[in-house]
Amino acid sequence: MIAITGATGHLGQLTIAALLDRGTPPQDLVALVRDPARAAALSAQGVQVRQADYTQPQTLDAALSGVDRLLLVSSNDLGDRVGQHRNVVEAARRAGVNLLAYTSLLRADTSQLGLAADHRATEALIREAGLPFVFLRNSWYLENYNVPQALAHGALAGSAGEGRVSAASRADYAAAAAAVLSEPGHVNAIYELGGDDAFTLSELAAEIAAQSGRPVHYQDMPPAQYAAMLRGVGLPGPVADMLADSDAGLARGDLYTDRRDLSRLIGRPTTKLAEAVRAALA
Repeated sequence: MIAITGATGHLGQLTIAALLDRGTPPQDLVALVRDPARAAALSAQGVQVRQADYTQPQTLDAALSGVDRLLLVSSNDLGDRVGQHRNVVEAARRAGVNLLAYTSLLRADTSQLGLAADHRATEALIREAGLPFVFLRNSWYLENYNVPQALAHGALAGSAGEGRVSAASRADYAAAAAAVLSEPGHVNAIYELGGDDAFTLSELAAEIAAQSGRPVHYQDMPPAQYAAMLRGVGLPGPVADMLADSDAGLARGDLYTDRRDLSRLIGRPTTKLAEAVRAALA
């Protein structure tokens, strides 16, 4: 049995779809969700739905009963991400899970990104628990960039300079997760995952302009100014700071990889920038 946490989130849903596409019987899949009422579409496909909340350890033992392989999709709670992950890891150890795949961050062990600290700590928790693991160290999502908004304003703002980002689509990362969960040979593997064709934010702006026929430019600014701008449009302070820090890391190369782990795992090229922009504009 294969279980996926956060199964009603974007990545979780795509991973379940990829597993089904690979021929995994729906009755062998367990969707772990905080609110089972939101998973009716998964139930209708024959997927088992179980209530599981990272913040409520008492829900996790029953949720993981009989589970052989588990995908731990990292929490989006910037306040206590490691504590939530610890609850899942400890429950997985008690349940005798035979493989725990974790969605980590590109080069989490050496990255200077502020986001990396929680991922390093979670990887350490998994190792200390003695669980067979796979670390799926993801770079950025192509979907992180709001193409319609950039088009509407005629500008894409950031603090990335001319740094290159190895972004890939959520579907690409989900396909990689499905591969390691459904194939043998991935125990204790660490994969540095990113798109085949890295790009700068200037190149992203140029692609939006080319496809839309309207002017769009990249507006680079210092990280503090970018964070202030993000707060000004309504983002919470911690999120604004995280995004500005991530762009500063992008400028340093923290979100770039020339490895092809992702395309090798999914057996095809990763989603190209032009494809992602075309889909976003549509």
